[in-house]
Amino acid sequence: MSLDKLSKDLMKLANSINNGKDSKEFLRKSGNKLKNKTLSVAKSRVNESTGNYIKSIKRGKVYDFKGALAVRTYSTAPHAHLIEYGYIKKDRTGKEHGFQRGKHVFMTAQKDFEDEFYNDTQNFIDDVLMKNEFK
Repeated sequence: MSLDKLSKDLMKLANSINNGKDSKEFLRKSGNKLKNKTLSVAKSRVNESTGNYIKSIKRGKVYDFKGALAVRTYSTAPHAHLIEYGYIKKDRTGKEHGFQRGKHVFMTAQKDFEDEFYNDTQNFIDDVLMKNEFK
């Protein structure tokens, strides 16, 4: 295979990935997997009786972040940052009664999901190469 043909094939492959919906669909599925992983960590770590924190965990849309596609998982609950990072406990008079440590739900889910995402990404790349007959 000549170098010129290789560069043309690579450009064709890059255009098919960027113009196609494959990448966005892959990221949406990966975002859902991360959301589910985050929900499982939150259910095991957070003792929330109302369940509003659990209901507030969502997957965002696929967006362009510094030239690359990205997706995020986030919480819409106004107290989510307090559960994630911790807070100083105070009573009604303002007297401090110690520090409530954070549960680090999103950070733990992210670390647990990294290997799975790496494997899924490799499988996605293999599928795209085979689909475009690039061997």
